[in-house]
Amino acid sequence: MTILVRPDLDALPLYQQLPTTARVQLSNNETAFPPLPRVAAALAEGLEHINRYPPVSPHAVATHLAEHLRVPAGSVAVGAGSATLLLQLMQAVVHGPSSIVYPWRSFEAYPILVRVAGAEPRPVPLAGDLTHDLDAMLAAVTPTTRMIIICNPNNPTGTALHREALAKFLAATPDHVVVVLDEAYHEFVTDPDIPDGLELVREAAGRGNLVSLRTFSKAYGLAGLRIGYCAGPVNLIQAVTKVGVPFSVSTLAETAALISLDSADELAERCRLVRTERDRVGAGLHALGHEFVPSQGNFLWLPLADRAAAFASHCMADGVMVRPFAGEGVRVTIGNPADNDAFLAVARTFATG
Repeated sequence: MTILVRPDLDALPLYQQLPTTARVQLSNNETAFPPLPRVAAALAEGLEHINRYPPVSPHAVATHLAEHLRVPAGSVAVGAGSATLLLQLMQAVVHGPSSIVYPWRSFEAYPILVRVAGAEPRPVPLAGDLTHDLDAMLAAVTPTTRMIIICNPNNPTGTALHREALAKFLAATPDHVVVVLDEAYHEFVTDPDIPDGLELVREAAGRGNLVSLRTFSKAYGLAGLRIGYCAGPVNLIQAVTKVGVPFSVSTLAETAALISLDSADELAERCRLVRTERDRVGAGLHALGHEFVPSQGNFLWLPLADRAAAFASHCMADGVMVRPFAGEGVRVTIGNPADNDAFLAVARTFATG
């Protein structure tokens, strides 16, 4: 018997994760810190109850988040990581001939998720300074466009859009297009002119076409538990919840998220330490003669072009794993001080120029 599979899946690339066997892991943009102590204690206690299903939908976390974020009730959806929620957002708005506009180079999952959702990918190259080319993104919008994704700060370049440019862009975006601000790295932002998407959602009071997408995977250190959230118009958030898979957010993930939200001081200190290390690694690269892009995330981008693969191989030969993008550059996650020192030591032996 021949099993009929969607023919477009033949051309769909797999999301590639590098091996995790290196002694220094700086390729996945994870935080170097373990879960917060109270989170770890609650997870250990919660193991006794994992024989039971979690709630069908994580309403308790969504309700707590709405209060925490000061947004209207019903305007927050919680899912198994921000990437899963992004797919749910796509599934909620894609119907008939559809296209989705996104920046490129950006998060590698975007073109994959767009195809899975059944839409046409419309990638728009970054501008010369590696920020989003907002004029080109608007020009890519057609009557079939259902969504525009803005990655701010952008992964893997670390660049970010400023308040005035984003406001002008949002005002020019047609009402029928949902704008998703992917803000996975917002907690690491230091530039005060970079807008907070949640503030923009609050200003819209749950109306309009703007969604802020966040994750507990990065600053909160819960990448292995898979939990994220989005805030936006109530009618869209209700649709996002409807297309979610039941029981997809584990009880442990919900518990960890709730405790993490009430640990603002500890989170702020961890983010401060990451930003301090980001500055130190950048200064070290500059002293070695390596070009890098100033970043608002927990990583740095080295625009090595056709030397990217060679640089990554050089690092790996000494047990340091970074993320190469062949022909473009290398993304280096900011780790703990010892891991960062190991990276700088390897970078010192790679010829610049």
